[in-house]
Amino acid sequence: MNRCLCIAIAFGILFLTGCANRHLYHQMPVLADLKVTLVDTAWDGRTIPAGQQCRRDGGHGATPAIRVANIPPEATQLLMEFSDKSFIPMDNGGHGIIGYHLQPGTTEVLLPSIPGQTFDLPEPFFVVSAHRRAAWDTPGAYLPPCSGGKGNYYYVTVKALYAPDRLEQMPQLLGRGKVNLGRY
Repeated sequence: MNRCLCIAIAFGILFLTGCANRHLYHQMPVLADLKVTLVDTAWDGRTIPAGQQCRRDGGHGATPAIRVANIPPEATQLLMEFSDKSFIPMDNGGHGIIGYHLQPGTTEVLLPSIPGQTFDLPEPFFVVSAHRRAAWDTPGAYLPPCSGGKGNYYYVTVKALYAPDRLEQMPQLLGRGKVNLGRY
């Protein structure tokens, strides 16, 4: 038999077998679409409010109060990743990643505002990753917008996780949402 024909038949068998046995492959779960909204009207999602900048830029910024809804009841934690989309080193959580422990069965929560540029967070908040520019301004869990007013775009991504009590088990991502903080 022609070698090319044999290869084509082999690939065809592999393709058909793979399609017939799809249930054998790991399928990613569908993530919940978290509904994330800013609570304080000073935070309009377009412009960072006056005074909510970093200390270097003359502010005493704090995280905005955020409402998170549509949380899967299995979630045990929320993670808030604060980011500057305009400055790659500070994107993807570069302004700090803060966690929040959830009570069992929580499906909606109001996350109060917490001060920036400190590691002293109230319970049930906890530091996951400090902001990445400690040498730029005061170290801490959250660095408020700090671009010097160049029009950078800031946002926060919120993730719902099931974090098992046992260290050998991996956390599971259950949902994700995002809200724009504004430009500064």
